[in-house]
Amino acid sequence: MRAAWYDRQGPAAEVLRVGELPDPQPGPGEVRVRVTFSGVNAGDTKKRRGWLGSTMEYPRVIPHSDGAGRIDSVGAGVDPARAGRRVWVYGAQSYRPFGTAAQYTVVPEHLAVELPDEVDDRTGACLGIPGITAHRAVFADGPVTGLIVLVHGALGAVGSVAAQLARRAGATVVATVRRAEDLELVGGPAVALDAADPAAAIREHAPDGVDRIIEVGFSENVDLDARVARNTAVIAAYATRADRPGFPFWPMLFDNITIRLLGSDDFPAEDKQHAAADLTAAAREGALSFPFADPVPLEAAARAHEQVDAGSRRRVLLAIPG
Repeated sequence: MRAAWYDRQGPAAEVLRVGELPDPQPGPGEVRVRVTFSGVNAGDTKKRRGWLGSTMEYPRVIPHSDGAGRIDSVGAGVDPARAGRRVWVYGAQSYRPFGTAAQYTVVPEHLAVELPDEVDDRTGACLGIPGITAHRAVFADGPVTGLIVLVHGALGAVGSVAAQLARRAGATVVATVRRAEDLELVGGPAVALDAADPAAAIREHAPDGVDRIIEVGFSENVDLDARVARNTAVIAAYATRADRPGFPFWPMLFDNITIRLLGSDDFPAEDKQHAAADLTAAAREGALSFPFADPVPLEAAARAHEQVDAGSRRRVLLAIPG
């Protein structure tokens, strides 16, 4: 099979190779998926470059946890009727060496989720890491129906899904973007963080404060969050710029604020499966949409990684050849 891989960490152009590797075979409880699109996420490129001093757990890695395609063979113990079904895949390279940047990927069968006819493969390849992280950020602390949810980074991969899921669940969403020039790219109430007083602007939409905060920049935004949070609000943070962020302890204590930290690889399995079911249903309803960059050929996998590392606002996909 054709695949992209790396045997050492470093810059994409230096370490990513594309060539022929043996076709994988599914073991007991596994399925093999013929991949059409492989989703490229920031977590994939961080692993490749050794972010925060991380090392390679395996001597060779085929990157990417997300993808879409069709099951072409099944291992022992798997219903043979699953062969031929369209699926989207998550977690393919989470604690596993070989992900979706290849013509075939093998995963435990529960990581290959049925893809409805109404949902195209590109969308399916975007549902994994960003979708499951967004779902956990929005719903880990209960339903959001009737609540006000502040979504920072609403143009990002996770933030955009979080906003769409919260609206679908009956919440009022207030979104933030970094710059005023980006406000026109966001639907519904939105605030630019470069405004003179973003907290006051958020309070215009939520005079009594917000109930949930989906946070992509904890260290940068926590003081703002403390100013706009309602008593008993939850801040669900999945990223930060400073490794050891401070926060206004006493004001947040008196407001009984909960800080929830989210590490997507290690969400409980049942929560991932619940999120996968909800994401599939939302996609089937047309409640999720993604801005796509032009798919990058597998042979140019390094270019796809570079697009993600450069902060592309569009979802980056590898197109896997037939």
